Amino acid sequence: MYEMTHHRIVAYNLLKEKLTTAPLLLFPDWAHPFTLYVDASMTGLGAALHQVQVIDGVRKEGPIVFISRQLKDSETRYGASQLECLCLVWALEKLHYYLDGSVFHVVTDCTALRSLLNMKTPNRHMLRWQIAIQEYRGNMTIIHRDGNIHKNADGLSRWALPNDPSNPAYDPEDKDDDRFPIMGIHVSTFKNEFFDSVREGYKQDKNTTILSELLLKDAKDAQLKNSLQDPWRKLYDEGRFSIFDGLIYFREKHNSVLVLADKESINTILHECHDSVYSGHLSEDRTLEKVADTAWWANWKQDTGEYCSSCDRCQKANKATGKRFGLLMKIEEPSKPWDVINMDWVTSLSPGGAASFNACLVIVDRYSKTPIFVPCFKDDSAMDTAILFWNRVMPRTGIPRIIISDRDPKFTSEFWTGLHSMLGKQFSFPTAYHPQTDGLAERMIQTLEDMIRRFCAYGLEFKDNDGYTHDWVSILPILELAYCTSIHSTTGKPPAILEKG
Repeated sequence: MYEMTHHRIVAYNLLKEKLTTAPLLLFPDWAHPFTLYVDASMTGLGAALHQVQVIDGVRKEGPIVFISRQLKDSETRYGASQLECLCLVWALEKLHYYLDGSVFHVVTDCTALRSLLNMKTPNRHMLRWQIAIQEYRGNMTIIHRDGNIHKNADGLSRWALPNDPSNPAYDPEDKDDDRFPIMGIHVSTFKNEFFDSVREGYKQDKNTTILSELLLKDAKDAQLKNSLQDPWRKLYDEGRFSIFDGLIYFREKHNSVLVLADKESINTILHECHDSVYSGHLSEDRTLEKVADTAWWANWKQDTGEYCSSCDRCQKANKATGKRFGLLMKIEEPSKPWDVINMDWVTSLSPGGAASFNACLVIVDRYSKTPIFVPCFKDDSAMDTAILFWNRVMPRTGIPRIIISDRDPKFTSEFWTGLHSMLGKQFSFPTAYHPQTDGLAERMIQTLEDMIRRFCAYGLEFKDNDGYTHDWVSILPILELAYCTSIHSTTGKPPAILEKG
């Protein structure tokens, strides 16, 4: 027997009152803060805006507005955290006329939502939403509440109103699946005959034939997809292709261009993008830009480059830029030692010797390959270099007939040129744009640096078995002797034998 007690009667009357009367919505008071409850499920979004007001002398929290909607097709693939963030952004957008300029709290059962404003490495969705709610920074406080007591918006998200114009919170879809997605608009002056030839070209190419079948099918065919060649298969997996009116389009970023397969159509596009009056026979880079905005085919960059480089009119009309190259000047071969010499400097040395030399003058005989190493300073003037040559080189070698060097300021000075003129010497500069005429001295410098490095790798100092310390200046004479007594790879004999016999 069921007994109707006083408590059960009170509960029954309260339940009857709740089921037969709607909650009274409050009129918003912008002098007090709001509370926004948000929640999302796998089917919809829901939000409720509340406010604490004084009603009949008692402070009570009451609802101001309820909103909800179903998820769009693309949103059903979002994760739980993304859905909660989407719900907050959507609610702020729909209720901005209540919340703009007001202080309010956001109550959610998702802890990740609290870090939306300060997320360090957001993805593209989070970054877009993060920017959208920046205007509420400072006025909005996000509070977490456990899901078992978060009932205000929980029911709204699970019993969402249909996302159609009858819903006050209607949010139209971004796209209609029954319509072709327009990636970009390109104005074309081609006639219908050109597009007919493109469709015929699809039938003659294996990849475009398979691609057309795949794009026209509702379901994906893995076996048919695997028969595509690269790069067609990879681009198809990335969703780069669409078909409309029998024509295949290639999508890249915010642009969609026509896909070509036959050589005739490709040559037509290349002619229009390079040879026509509208294109102006411009450079390869400009032609690539025009082709990229007009059409796509496999290896289109390579084909465009070959087309521009083989353009007869461009080759005839283009003006050569830059200075003309000088004529090659053959170096006169020496007939005796120290008849023709090469000179250069090593300037990448640390200070060494009692005078702290920081450079080395290198002189090489072109006949015997014999070197002479003279320590010096990299800031030596033309007069200093002339004195070194007079004191350290000429007593051993005599006066050379030809001196070959690069165009160093030391050699181009008026004093150095005048000195050789008085001696009756021909001063030979290297051929313009061909500095390899001084290659003998350059190779000798590389060998000298290697030898010094092997002995002076640690602080540019070397200590022998007797405890004597030598730097690179002190070991230059013995290094010169070691080189002169070694067989040279060019002559097959030691330089000392060729020099002195």
